[in-house]
Amino acid sequence: MNHTMKRATGLLVLEVINSNPNGDPDQDSDPRQRPDQKGEISPVSFKRKLRDLIEDKAGPVWEALQQELQLDQERFYILESRGRERKLIQKEIEEDNGKVFKEKYWDARVFGNTFLEEGASGTIKTGVVQFGLGLSVAPIEIERHTNTNKSGVQEGKDRGMAPMAYRFVPHGVYCMPFFVNPSMAHKTGCTTQDIQLLLRLIPYAYAHTRSYVRPFVEILHAWYIEHSNALGSCSDFSLIRALTPSKTLNPDQASSAIEEYQIPTQLPEELQSKVASITDLI
Repeated sequence: MNHTMKRATGLLVLEVINSNPNGDPDQDSDPRQRPDQKGEISPVSFKRKLRDLIEDKAGPVWEALQQELQLDQERFYILESRGRERKLIQKEIEEDNGKVFKEKYWDARVFGNTFLEEGASGTIKTGVVQFGLGLSVAPIEIERHTNTNKSGVQEGKDRGMAPMAYRFVPHGVYCMPFFVNPSMAHKTGCTTQDIQLLLRLIPYAYAHTRSYVRPFVEILHAWYIEHSNALGSCSDFSLIRALTPSKTLNPDQASSAIEEYQIPTQLPEELQSKVASITDLI
């Protein structure tokens, strides 16, 4: 299956409305923001959503995709999960030169392994798929509201208040690139079925992991571009630039609506001719 895996370039285009797409623990959970005022979404936060959907074996997303793709549940455990037993994982790493470990953990095969233990130098380090930093097209604004609670949570208080606890971006459009590198597949044990599951998960990443501070984050486009061969047939940068939206109205100011953006819906002909296929996973 690995021999048919092609190099691929992807780009997620997300719209954020009155939500915190990724809180910054170093800034009291403010939405992440660069010095130039553009917003950020970390790759770790997006991959966490994909992991959670697979780890929830009783959830509708896993149940539907397991049936659709005929997945063997024993091959789709999640390494980066709470309550994992380090001694058990170390034993799996050592068994059969890491084969047991590779065949068990989907996220290790796809994203790589940060579970670095003494004597485990032969295990997976980097994966087949890498997500890049999500970055807003234009600067973002951050609003901070105080949360209130009818019943107090402190002794002697008949009501509760959490000043500035609700922090959100009124509106923004973000882009997050990702890349499929088949050169790592033979090292991690990643198969085309693993990649197929990843692609089927992406449309549900935000819709099925909504939260109080992140109620309205939507993937507008999830572009997946397969190159003509395993080595690559076109510049990743050229493909990403061609599909990245631009803010046509006041580009140096935060937006209030999607209508302020020009959002590409196809590749230019000169790039289209250099790739095998382009798909919008949404």
